[in-house]
Amino acid sequence: MIIETDNLYKVYDTGVVKVTALKDINLSIQKNEYVAIMGASGSGKSTLMNILGCLDRLSKGKYILDGVDVSLLDDNSLADIRNKKIGFVFQAFNLLPKLTALQNVELPMVYAKVPSSERTKKAKDALEKVGLSARMNHKPNELSGGQKQRVAIARALVNDPAIILADEPTGNLDSKSSEEIMDIFGKLNKEGVTVVMVTHEPDIAAHTKRVVEFKDGQIISDEPVIKGED
Repeated sequence: MIIETDNLYKVYDTGVVKVTALKDINLSIQKNEYVAIMGASGSGKSTLMNILGCLDRLSKGKYILDGVDVSLLDDNSLADIRNKKIGFVFQAFNLLPKLTALQNVELPMVYAKVPSSERTKKAKDALEKVGLSARMNHKPNELSGGQKQRVAIARALVNDPAIILADEPTGNLDSKSSEEIMDIFGKLNKEGVTVVMVTHEPDIAAHTKRVVEFKDGQIISDEPVIKGED
């Protein structure tokens, strides 16, 4: 099991009022799954994504990520887990504007203290995997939205993470670029990469293999995606 949550709660305490953002979440995701997390704004899906990504802490319950009980870790250990076990892909790409595509992809390996020559090779391999070898020396302002997201996916892959977490990865893209990005995620999943994606778009969720739907901080459905005949 890559992800397992047990009676997970997240409560925000403002001092005046307590807001329960997640209630009693029991979710298991196995290696090589391809899962969409859906729900309206305020449903809890983004809060869950932040907890799964070790960007926020749960209030109660348990979260096991690739065999590690994340709920017991201090901040330094959480940062280490984030860098080594999780590859993030964000809606806004989050690329550093002064770095080339290649240098952006190398960044997680810099933090992981991977030697320079190995960094460059792995970054080039990752950019090739997403079809962007020809643009590796371009900076973000010289790339289209779809190309920027390819760089972000390559960056997410380089440390061989246990899981890729993608938060609305097509939210800033046109429909053609969205399809291309979803094709890349599908290909990566076929190669054995575990992908968990937050989206509010049913046509994007239809590319995945399982849809978990949230409402008012709870899971209201968890169903496999039924693929139509090609």
